[in-house]
Amino acid sequence: MDLVSTDELNEMMERARRIRQHIIKMTNAAGSGHPGGSLSAVEILTCIYFKIMKHDPKNPDWPERDRFILSKGHAAPALYAVLAEAGYLPIEELMTLRKLGCRLQGHPSMKATPGVEMSTGSLGHGLAVANGMALAAKLDRRLNRIYVLCGDGEMDVGEIWESAMLASHFKLDNVTMYLDRNMLQLDGPTEKIMSIEPLADKWKSFGWHVQEIDGHNIREIINATEHAKETRGKPSVVICHTMKGKGVSFMEGVLNFHGKAPNDEECAKALEELGACRR
Repeated sequence: MDLVSTDELNEMMERARRIRQHIIKMTNAAGSGHPGGSLSAVEILTCIYFKIMKHDPKNPDWPERDRFILSKGHAAPALYAVLAEAGYLPIEELMTLRKLGCRLQGHPSMKATPGVEMSTGSLGHGLAVANGMALAAKLDRRLNRIYVLCGDGEMDVGEIWESAMLASHFKLDNVTMYLDRNMLQLDGPTEKIMSIEPLADKWKSFGWHVQEIDGHNIREIINATEHAKETRGKPSVVICHTMKGKGVSFMEGVLNFHGKAPNDEECAKALEELGACRR
């Protein structure tokens, strides 16, 4: 069954393009930030907020909402852009990224920004907190689902694997983790820094339902999430094969843009590629 109509697909692709524009403008205006890993996660976040997750921007604390945790907190520009597109905050506010006293800090803060469920940035904690939320939902007999996005560099952190064991032990089938597998972390390629392959086999051995997809393919993301929802008795991980800096030719697969904002010339070139005027 096709879960996404052609009109929906086109609308989501257009929204993803706008989100990439926001990321470029925001990080350029701030003069700092993490564009590479933000751009690689755009389709995943677009699907979560505009097709998958049950939430209400007008009532961010709605008890029946699903929860999303950005465990790779350095990709905050992507999350802020999605929250603005969803109506949690004004589009114009995106240009205050990393400004003194602003609500859009360099890493997400649940005390500062509406729609942020967990303050993140110290890697490895997101899945553990997602497990707590999921277990609480089960104890309260609520139907909330918990979604968490991790980075592949984050797989070096021991807490991830402790959390993997816990989720499997408690059969937290209301947890879905997306892994942004762009193959690059701060210091270099993941397989040179700390090899994590065979990754799918590792998660299977920890008792998880595992799927591998193209993390830039909207249909595949939505279909994989539906399979995760249908899975009973075990948590799900969706390994999303992505490209660091996706959508901007000179950023794609380039380690330097992990934590380097585009300068004015690069910003103009990127926005031209993304079909936007720089305003």
